[in-house]
Amino acid sequence: MKAAAVIVTYNSGAEIAACLEACRPHVSTVVVVDNASTDGSAEFATIRNAKNLGFAAAVNQGFQATSESVVLVLNPDCRIQGGLEAMTALFDDPKLGAAGGLLLTPGGQPQTGFTVRRFPTWANQAAEIAGLNRFWPANPLNRKYRALDLDLTHEQDVDQPAGAFLMIRRTAWEQLGGFDEAFFPVWFEDVDFCYRLRQNGWRIRYSPLARATHAGGHSVNKLSWRCKQMHWYASLLRYAEKHWGGRGKRRVALTLLLMSLPRGVYGSLLRFSPEPLVVYGKIAGQAWDVLRGRRLALHRDS
Repeated sequence: MKAAAVIVTYNSGAEIAACLEACRPHVSTVVVVDNASTDGSAEFATIRNAKNLGFAAAVNQGFQATSESVVLVLNPDCRIQGGLEAMTALFDDPKLGAAGGLLLTPGGQPQTGFTVRRFPTWANQAAEIAGLNRFWPANPLNRKYRALDLDLTHEQDVDQPAGAFLMIRRTAWEQLGGFDEAFFPVWFEDVDFCYRLRQNGWRIRYSPLARATHAGGHSVNKLSWRCKQMHWYASLLRYAEKHWGGRGKRRVALTLLLMSLPRGVYGSLLRFSPEPLVVYGKIAGQAWDVLRGRRLALHRDS
Protein backbone atom coordinates (compact mmCIF):
# COMPACT_ATOMS: atom_id res chain seq x y z
CA MET A 1 0.00 0.00 0.00
CA LYS A 2 1.25 3.46 -0.92
CA ALA A 3 -0.12 6.75 0.28
CA ALA A 4 -1.17 9.78 -1.70
CA ALA A 5 0.50 13.09 -0.83
CA VAL A 6 -1.18 16.47 -0.52
CA ILE A 7 1.09 19.51 -0.58
CA VAL A 8 -0.26 23.03 -0.05
CA THR A 9 1.75 25.87 -1.56
CA TYR A 10 1.65 29.57 -0.81
CA ASN A 11 4.53 31.42 -2.45
CA SER A 12 6.57 28.24 -2.14
CA GLY A 13 8.44 28.57 -5.42
CA ALA A 14 11.86 28.19 -3.78
CA GLU A 15 10.83 24.92 -2.11
CA ILE A 16 8.28 22.97 -4.10
CA ALA A 17 10.45 21.45 -6.86
CA ALA A 18 12.86 19.82 -4.40
CA CYS A 19 9.95 18.69 -2.22
CA LEU A 20 8.28 16.96 -5.18
CA GLU A 21 11.52 15.30 -6.27
CA ALA A 22 12.02 13.83 -2.80
CA CYS A 23 8.36 12.88 -2.37
CA ARG A 24 7.35 11.18 -5.63
CA PRO A 25 9.36 7.95 -5.21
CA HIS A 26 7.53 7.22 -1.95
CA VAL A 27 3.87 7.84 -2.86
CA SER A 28 1.40 6.78 -5.52
CA THR A 29 -0.15 10.20 -6.19
CA VAL A 30 0.84 13.79 -5.48
CA VAL A 31 -1.70 16.61 -5.41
CA VAL A 32 -0.36 20.14 -5.11
CA VAL A 33 -2.94 22.73 -4.06
CA ASP A 34 -1.82 26.32 -4.58
CA ASN A 35 -3.35 29.15 -2.56
CA ALA A 36 -3.03 32.04 -5.02
CA SER A 37 0.76 32.27 -5.04
CA THR A 38 2.42 35.08 -6.96
CA ASP A 39 5.92 33.58 -7.24
CA GLY A 40 5.41 30.81 -9.80
CA SER A 41 4.35 28.10 -7.34
CA ALA A 42 1.10 27.61 -9.27
CA GLU A 43 3.09 26.15 -12.20
CA PHE A 44 3.50 22.98 -10.11
CA ALA A 45 -0.12 22.89 -8.93
CA THR A 46 -2.78 20.29 -9.55
CA ILE A 47 -5.39 22.66 -8.12
CA ARG A 48 -5.00 26.43 -8.44
CA ASN A 49 -7.08 28.60 -6.12
CA ALA A 50 -7.86 32.14 -7.23
CA LYS A 51 -7.47 33.35 -3.64
CA ASN A 52 -5.85 32.11 -0.45
CA LEU A 53 -8.39 29.73 1.05
CA GLY A 54 -6.15 28.80 3.96
CA PHE A 55 -4.23 25.64 4.76
CA ALA A 56 -7.19 23.66 6.12
CA ALA A 57 -9.41 24.27 3.09
CA ALA A 58 -6.57 23.44 0.69
CA VAL A 59 -5.84 20.16 2.50
CA ASN A 60 -9.51 19.26 2.22
CA GLN A 61 -9.40 20.00 -1.51
CA GLY A 62 -6.38 17.72 -1.84
CA PHE A 63 -8.12 14.86 -0.03
CA GLN A 64 -11.11 15.19 -2.32
CA ALA A 65 -8.83 14.96 -5.37
CA THR A 66 -7.31 11.63 -4.25
CA SER A 67 -8.71 8.15 -3.71
CA GLU A 68 -6.00 6.37 -1.69
CA SER A 69 -6.92 4.99 1.73
CA VAL A 70 -4.15 6.97 3.45
CA VAL A 71 -2.96 10.47 2.60
CA LEU A 72 0.25 12.23 3.61
CA VAL A 73 -0.08 15.95 4.33
CA LEU A 74 3.35 17.35 3.55
CA ASN A 75 4.72 20.89 3.76
CA PRO A 76 6.62 22.12 0.68
CA ASP A 77 9.69 22.85 2.81
CA CYS A 78 9.93 19.17 3.79
CA ARG A 79 12.22 16.67 2.07
CA ILE A 80 11.37 13.02 2.70
CA GLN A 81 14.53 11.15 3.67
CA GLY A 82 13.03 7.66 3.89
CA GLY A 83 10.97 5.30 6.00
CA LEU A 84 7.59 6.35 4.62
CA GLU A 85 6.74 2.71 4.03
CA ALA A 86 7.15 2.07 7.76
CA MET A 87 4.72 4.88 8.56
CA THR A 88 2.23 3.58 5.98
CA ALA A 89 2.47 0.07 7.46
CA LEU A 90 1.23 1.39 10.80
CA PHE A 91 -2.20 1.72 9.21
CA ASP A 92 -2.57 -2.06 9.23
CA ASP A 93 -4.01 -1.25 12.67
CA PRO A 94 -7.66 -0.45 11.87
CA LYS A 95 -7.87 1.86 14.90
CA LEU A 96 -5.06 4.11 13.68
CA GLY A 97 -6.33 7.45 12.44
CA ALA A 98 -3.07 9.31 11.86
CA ALA A 99 0.69 8.96 12.11
CA GLY A 100 3.72 11.22 12.05
CA GLY A 101 7.44 10.82 11.59
CA LEU A 102 10.66 12.44 12.73
CA LEU A 103 11.31 15.95 11.46
CA LEU A 104 14.92 17.05 11.16
CA THR A 105 16.54 20.43 10.70
CA PRO A 106 18.33 20.94 7.36
CA GLY A 107 21.48 20.16 9.35
CA GLY A 108 20.09 16.78 10.42
CA GLN A 109 19.19 17.50 14.06
CA PRO A 110 15.80 16.32 15.44
CA GLN A 111 13.25 19.12 15.69
CA THR A 112 12.54 18.40 19.32
CA GLY A 113 9.57 20.36 20.61
CA PHE A 114 8.00 20.54 17.15
CA THR A 115 7.98 17.00 15.72
CA VAL A 116 5.51 15.89 18.41
CA ARG A 117 3.60 17.91 20.99
CA ARG A 118 0.93 17.21 23.54
CA PHE A 119 -2.42 18.91 23.19
CA PRO A 120 -2.45 22.53 24.30
CA THR A 121 -4.19 23.53 27.53
CA TRP A 122 -5.31 26.93 28.73
CA ALA A 123 -2.42 26.90 31.24
CA ASN A 124 0.43 26.26 28.81
CA GLN A 125 -1.02 28.70 26.29
CA ALA A 126 -1.42 31.34 29.00
CA ALA A 127 2.28 30.81 29.74
CA GLU A 128 2.99 31.38 26.05
CA ILE A 129 0.94 34.59 25.97
CA ALA A 130 2.58 35.89 29.14
CA GLY A 131 6.06 35.34 27.69
CA LEU A 132 7.05 32.73 30.28
CA ASN A 133 8.02 30.20 27.62
CA ARG A 134 10.33 32.69 25.93
CA PHE A 135 12.21 33.64 29.09
CA TRP A 136 12.07 30.22 30.79
CA PRO A 137 11.74 27.59 28.02
CA ALA A 138 12.30 24.69 30.43
CA ASN A 139 9.36 25.57 32.69
CA PRO A 140 7.18 22.53 33.50
CA LEU A 141 4.18 23.71 31.47
CA ASN A 142 6.22 24.27 28.33
CA ARG A 143 8.27 21.10 28.80
CA LYS A 144 5.15 18.96 28.96
CA TYR A 145 3.35 20.77 26.11
CA ARG A 146 6.33 20.47 23.72
CA ALA A 147 6.86 16.85 24.79
CA LEU A 148 10.49 17.51 25.66
CA ASP A 149 10.45 14.41 27.86
CA LEU A 150 9.66 12.02 24.99
CA ASP A 151 12.33 9.77 23.52
CA LEU A 152 11.96 10.38 19.79
CA THR A 153 14.01 7.29 18.95
CA HIS A 154 11.08 5.03 19.94
CA GLU A 155 7.79 4.36 18.16
CA GLN A 156 4.87 5.34 20.41
CA ASP A 157 1.33 6.67 20.64
CA VAL A 158 1.27 10.47 20.74
CA ASP A 159 -1.15 13.38 20.86
CA GLN A 160 -0.15 15.64 18.03
CA PRO A 161 2.45 14.99 15.33
CA ALA A 162 3.31 18.10 13.34
CA GLY A 163 0.96 18.86 10.47
CA ALA A 164 4.01 19.40 8.27
CA PHE A 165 4.47 15.61 7.98
CA LEU A 166 1.19 13.95 8.93
CA MET A 167 -0.35 10.81 7.41
CA ILE A 168 -4.12 10.41 7.80
CA ARG A 169 -6.55 7.54 7.21
CA ARG A 170 -9.20 8.60 4.71
CA THR A 171 -12.10 7.07 6.64
CA ALA A 172 -11.04 9.00 9.75
CA TRP A 173 -10.83 12.23 7.75
CA GLU A 174 -14.29 11.55 6.33
CA GLN A 175 -15.77 10.78 9.75
CA LEU A 176 -14.52 14.09 11.13
CA GLY A 177 -15.56 16.10 8.09
CA GLY A 178 -11.96 16.98 7.27
CA PHE A 179 -9.95 19.88 8.65
CA ASP A 180 -11.91 22.74 10.22
CA GLU A 181 -11.66 25.57 7.69
CA ALA A 182 -12.51 28.18 10.32
CA PHE A 183 -8.83 28.07 11.28
CA PHE A 184 -7.49 30.57 8.73
CA PRO A 185 -5.01 30.91 7.13
CA VAL A 186 -2.92 28.57 9.36
CA TRP A 187 -2.38 27.54 12.99
CA PHE A 188 -4.23 25.05 15.18
CA GLU A 189 -6.11 23.31 12.34
CA ASP A 190 -3.85 20.24 12.64
CA VAL A 191 -4.03 20.35 16.45
CA ASP A 192 -7.82 20.54 16.29
CA PHE A 193 -7.95 17.64 13.84
CA CYS A 194 -5.75 15.41 16.00
CA TYR A 195 -7.73 16.29 19.10
CA ARG A 196 -10.99 15.36 17.37
CA LEU A 197 -9.43 12.11 16.19
CA ARG A 198 -8.60 11.13 19.74
CA GLN A 199 -12.04 12.22 20.98
CA ASN A 200 -13.58 9.87 18.41
CA GLY A 201 -11.53 6.88 19.51
CA TRP A 202 -8.78 6.90 16.88
CA ARG A 203 -5.13 6.25 17.77
CA ILE A 204 -2.28 8.50 16.66
CA ARG A 205 1.17 6.98 16.27
CA TYR A 206 4.71 8.30 15.85
CA SER A 207 7.40 6.37 13.94
CA PRO A 208 11.05 7.47 14.06
CA LEU A 209 11.76 5.39 10.95
CA ALA A 210 9.89 7.89 8.77
CA ARG A 211 12.09 10.95 8.41
CA ALA A 212 11.99 14.28 6.61
CA THR A 213 14.05 17.43 6.80
CA HIS A 214 11.99 20.54 7.49
CA ALA A 215 13.12 24.13 7.02
CA GLY A 216 10.08 25.61 8.75
CA GLY A 217 8.03 28.77 8.41
CA HIS A 218 8.64 29.49 4.75
CA SER A 219 5.01 30.32 3.90
CA VAL A 220 4.10 31.84 7.26
CA ASN A 221 7.02 34.23 6.92
CA LYS A 222 5.46 35.58 3.72
CA LEU A 223 2.58 36.96 5.81
CA SER A 224 2.84 40.42 7.28
CA TRP A 225 3.67 40.80 10.98
CA ARG A 226 0.15 42.13 11.56
CA CYS A 227 -1.47 39.11 9.90
CA LYS A 228 0.67 36.64 11.82
CA GLN A 229 -0.27 38.19 15.15
CA MET A 230 -3.97 38.60 14.39
CA HIS A 231 -4.45 35.12 12.95
CA TRP A 232 -2.37 33.20 15.51
CA TYR A 233 -4.31 34.63 18.43
CA ALA A 234 -7.63 34.29 16.62
CA SER A 235 -6.89 30.60 15.96
CA LEU A 236 -5.89 30.07 19.58
CA LEU A 237 -9.13 31.62 20.79
CA ARG A 238 -11.13 29.56 18.29
CA TYR A 239 -9.46 26.39 19.57
CA ALA A 240 -10.22 27.47 23.14
CA GLU A 241 -13.89 27.99 22.24
CA LYS A 242 -14.13 24.50 20.76
CA HIS A 243 -12.24 22.43 23.30
CA TRP A 244 -11.62 24.05 26.68
CA GLY A 245 -15.10 24.73 27.98
CA GLY A 246 -16.30 27.95 29.55
CA ARG A 247 -13.74 28.23 32.32
CA GLY A 248 -10.69 27.35 30.21
CA LYS A 249 -11.51 29.67 27.33
CA ARG A 250 -12.25 32.55 29.72
CA ARG A 251 -8.93 32.05 31.53
CA VAL A 252 -6.86 32.16 28.37
CA ALA A 253 -8.91 35.08 27.01
CA LEU A 254 -8.38 37.00 30.26
CA THR A 255 -4.63 36.36 30.10
CA LEU A 256 -4.59 37.64 26.53
CA LEU A 257 -6.62 40.70 27.47
CA LEU A 258 -4.24 41.55 30.33
CA MET A 259 -1.10 40.99 28.26
CA SER A 260 -2.22 42.89 25.16
CA LEU A 261 -1.23 46.31 26.47
CA PRO A 262 2.30 45.37 27.65
CA ARG A 263 2.87 43.38 24.46
CA GLY A 264 1.66 46.30 22.36
CA VAL A 265 3.86 48.81 24.21
CA TYR A 266 6.91 46.55 24.07
CA GLY A 267 6.38 45.86 20.36
CA SER A 268 5.95 49.54 19.55
CA LEU A 269 9.19 50.40 21.32
CA LEU A 270 11.06 47.67 19.46
CA ARG A 271 9.63 48.58 16.06
CA PHE A 272 9.55 52.36 16.56
CA SER A 273 5.98 52.21 15.30
CA PRO A 274 2.48 52.48 16.81
CA GLU A 275 1.37 49.45 14.76
CA PRO A 276 1.83 46.88 17.57
CA LEU A 277 -0.40 48.94 19.87
CA VAL A 278 -3.09 49.01 17.19
CA VAL A 279 -2.78 45.29 16.46
CA TYR A 280 -2.83 44.25 20.11
CA GLY A 281 -5.78 46.56 20.66
CA LYS A 282 -7.70 44.50 18.09
CA ILE A 283 -6.48 41.26 19.66
CA ALA A 284 -7.68 42.52 23.05
CA GLY A 285 -11.06 43.14 21.43
CA GLN A 286 -11.19 39.51 20.31
CA ALA A 287 -10.35 38.35 23.82
CA TRP A 288 -13.04 40.64 25.24
CA ASP A 289 -15.59 39.14 22.84
CA VAL A 290 -14.74 35.67 24.15
CA LEU A 291 -15.07 36.83 27.74
CA ARG A 292 -18.50 38.28 26.92
CA GLY A 293 -19.58 35.01 25.33
CA ARG A 294 -19.68 36.41 21.81
CA ARG A 295 -18.65 34.12 18.99
CA LEU A 296 -15.47 35.11 17.17
CA ALA A 297 -15.96 36.59 13.73
CA LEU A 298 -14.27 34.75 10.87
CA HIS A 299 -11.87 37.02 8.97
CA ARG A 300 -10.52 35.87 5.61
CA ASP A 301 -7.87 38.51 4.99
CA SER A 302 -4.32 37.18 4.76
